[in-house]
Amino acid sequence: MYEKILVPTDGSEVAENAVEHALDIAEQYDAAVHALYVIDTSAMDVGLGTEQVDRIRQGQYDEMPEVQERANKATGSVADRASEAGLEVTESVVAGQPHDRIAGYAEDHDADLIVMGSAGRGGVKRVLLGSVAERTLRTTNIPVLVVDIRED
Repeated sequence: MYEKILVPTDGSEVAENAVEHALDIAEQYDAAVHALYVIDTSAMDVGLGTEQVDRIRQGQYDEMPEVQERANKATGSVADRASEAGLEVTESVVAGQPHDRIAGYAEDHDADLIVMGSAGRGGVKRVLLGSVAERTLRTTNIPVLVVDIRED
């Protein structure tokens, strides 16, 4: 049923919780895991300048080692855990609008399932801001498992 599972991650606690679910499903189906980090160019600091944001959109992250380090740490965590479980894993870093890049990556790589975290925002913030998970759900036809994390 599942041969390729996409796990978008930012390294947060919410994302790490989703990783647990994704790896459990991948182990059950002997599926390959794709760990994806999206550099959100819409949230980039205006102070960077248009030229630098354009470079980031084109995949040139060399001039921003802190961003590359954060991305490598997030996808590397998924890759390490997947490898420990004996799963095939691919790490990728892309830039753009997260929901579009997640949906596009899933389609381009024939993912059967997307497993991602949700910050669990509610009320007015959720309506006004939306969330990457909600936008991804509206952008793709691939099944999406949204893992919520709630503090008791």
